[in-house]
Amino acid sequence: MKKFTIKSPIIAVLGALLCVMLWGTAFPLIKLGYAGFAIEQSDAGSKLLFAGFRFAFSGVLVFLFGIIKQRRILLPKRRDLLPILLLGAVQTTLQYLFAYIGVGLTTATNTSILTGTASIISVVLAAVFFRDDRMTVLKILGCVVGLIGIFVVNIADFSLDAVNFLGDIIVLLSAVSAAGGNIITKKITPSRDPVTVTAWQLFFGGVLLIFAGLILGGRLNLANPGGVAILVWLSVVSAVSFLLWTALLRYHPVSKITIFTMLVPVFGTLWSWILLGESVFSVQNLISLLLIAGGIVLVNRW
Repeated sequence: MKKFTIKSPIIAVLGALLCVMLWGTAFPLIKLGYAGFAIEQSDAGSKLLFAGFRFAFSGVLVFLFGIIKQRRILLPKRRDLLPILLLGAVQTTLQYLFAYIGVGLTTATNTSILTGTASIISVVLAAVFFRDDRMTVLKILGCVVGLIGIFVVNIADFSLDAVNFLGDIIVLLSAVSAAGGNIITKKITPSRDPVTVTAWQLFFGGVLLIFAGLILGGRLNLANPGGVAILVWLSVVSAVSFLLWTALLRYHPVSKITIFTMLVPVFGTLWSWILLGESVFSVQNLISLLLIAGGIVLVNRW
């Protein structure tokens, strides 16, 4: 009988699906979290503070998991500090700093589409940095088909208004940061413990976001039990998903894993229906899902 491990292609697919499904819960839960803490739409400082606490606590959770699993304190070696801190600054701090600022300057639809380009940028960068992850016709076709799927579900509200241009650029920088984080993760994990890498990069990235939020005048009332409960759950989601994602990128080509992030908006829409009661069932959404799934299949043709 074949043994399935994290190195198995089937486990890679299931693991990537679990990650994007968990990340999809962030869409409605962040809305609920903002409501619980009474954070206004234009209050970028409080949003960054919210994100900072979320990721810093995620790092603590992964750290505790590592202590229980490995029965030792997860302290990175001196030579590992710079790569891990760089990963935290790019994948956590810059990605979410640009995302939270940019979303206030453009439309939610533009944000969704531009965020979806992160997987395409990752596929392109992977072909540049890794010899075993070369660009192919099927990968290019898969990226195009997937991006069309994202456009289909958002096309009615897509805007090229010059007023949104700055916000679009900032959100695109968030996508570039996410892609850069994937490349850095792939580069540094083969010779390092993924649990240690995940714990410290999340904690460091979260602390930087907390400082950014405080500088911008952000405030959080941590005496609010409802808001804190949502914040803790988001931290658990981030801890599990980023730990699994880091392990997947350690053993599998970047392009074949990151393409699954195109499904995050799809799962976000589904979770919005489950948790917020928003209407999501339409022919347009079904076509979008089929196109994105088709793109993923094309990129993952082994």
